[in-house]
Amino acid sequence: MTHAIRLLGIDPGLRRTGWGMIEAAGNRLSFIASGTVTSDNKKSLAERLVDLHEGLRAVVHEHQPMEAAVEHTFVNKDAGATLKLGQARGIALLVPSLAGLPVAEYAPNLVKKTVVGTGHAEKEQIRAMVKVLMPRATFNSDDAADALAIAICHAQHRASTAARLAAQGAA
Repeated sequence: MTHAIRLLGIDPGLRRTGWGMIEAAGNRLSFIASGTVTSDNKKSLAERLVDLHEGLRAVVHEHQPMEAAVEHTFVNKDAGATLKLGQARGIALLVPSLAGLPVAEYAPNLVKKTVVGTGHAEKEQIRAMVKVLMPRATFNSDDAADALAIAICHAQHRASTAARLAAQGAA
């Protein structure tokens, strides 16, 4: 019997950070939960980051993942927006790391290619494939569906990611 492991996928965003929790046992994936942590854009940047931190901390505390995966940020034309997204991504990396979890990072194109089969998939395709792979999955936003896709990607790539991280640590 294969040991089951809980994986948390996080799709970082300052306004909405999606999260998805799955359980992987060999090739079998099971949906646990998903949701979206939001911040109020009327608050200061610091207060919004606290909202994201507290929301993700509650998710980690409630669902007790064993590993986490966060999507890499793509750089867009608006440098200010990219910087703010990077700060939200920092919270997404920090929370599971503070809980003692190993945290992997994946490029958006790899997540799409792993889940849909093409690196340029649309949001609707991601949602549809997440439902195919985990029929019981529910999600309240594209961000939560993306987070589940990140968790699925991690389930597929975690062995090679762990080997790469171990090699980097030995270097």
